[in-house]
Amino acid sequence: MKTTPLTAAHRALGAKMAPFAGYDMPIQYTSISAEHLAVREAAGMFDVSHMGEFWIRGAQALEFLQYLTPNDVSKLKVGRAQYSMLPNAEGGLIDDVYVYRTGEQEYLMVVNAANVEKDWAHVQALAGGYAVELENASEDWALIAVQGPKAAEKLQALCDADLSATRKNDTFTAEVAGKAARLARTGYTGEDGFEVFIAPADAEAVWRALLEAGVTPCGLGARDTLRLEAGFPLYGHELTDETSPLCTPFAWVVKAQKDFHGKAAMLAQSCGRRLVGLVLEQGIPREGYKVFAGGEETGYVTSGTLSPLSRKGIALAYVDAGHAAVDTPLQVEIRGKLYAGKVSKLPFAPLG
Repeated sequence: MKTTPLTAAHRALGAKMAPFAGYDMPIQYTSISAEHLAVREAAGMFDVSHMGEFWIRGAQALEFLQYLTPNDVSKLKVGRAQYSMLPNAEGGLIDDVYVYRTGEQEYLMVVNAANVEKDWAHVQALAGGYAVELENASEDWALIAVQGPKAAEKLQALCDADLSATRKNDTFTAEVAGKAARLARTGYTGEDGFEVFIAPADAEAVWRALLEAGVTPCGLGARDTLRLEAGFPLYGHELTDETSPLCTPFAWVVKAQKDFHGKAAMLAQSCGRRLVGLVLEQGIPREGYKVFAGGEETGYVTSGTLSPLSRKGIALAYVDAGHAAVDTPLQVEIRGKLYAGKVSKLPFAPLG
């Protein structure tokens, strides 16, 4: 079991720990609901040091990333970032990622913790023929995500950069609690916030400073309910090797006007099922539960929970395309009983 540079700090705070992506990670400190609401109402922080980071540098770094990912990397100016994906040859996905342009010929890619080895092999395999230098820097960073409507206020007290001068998807260097850091105004909760990349040796000092500034420590339980409430996908659930992003609300990532790996296969696929949001008046939907329309099975839940904000059951689910329109009545089977619901717009809650 791997650990992060903050594992001892989590245990000192009494966190409930559990395995995740090969790491011993905090699931919650107090309760998932309390931590969820702390992020929605003020500011919370997450240890996401288990995520992977790859550097892509060189004269053809842009050309390589244009082929590697379906989003348009040429739109990124230095200091900007974008959400993207790694398509496979069959039109499905290796992973979903974030790409940060940190220099004229330098980019940082952040990948999911469970996929670091798979992604690294994929990136290396496609790099042949491009004038690029690749570096797997996953062990070189600790990463703390500070999220919530008061995240900028709390972080500003510790930071030497003017955070008010930054906008969503900006990335820049600064000092946080006297430690060198790279900040990105990005996150996975639907709220404003920053992801703070720091040296592993500095992680505890920055974590303690944030605690003293009144930022609530949050575990992966709240991270999952927050991303679901925001309508964000989780790789291995909504996005997989077999699913096409064109059949999801994240099809905007795919820029069909440019060439990219797996493009022909992806565009050739039809969307017999589409990924939608579901809201239930009663019952809590969970991954794998069957979805019905008029008594006929039409799909399955990929992620589900009880929304701490609305106190209603919410889910993402793949359903037959004919039942994917907003407000379509559907039912979810929970322990042998059908619970009524309907297709919902995303996100499930008003977000900052």
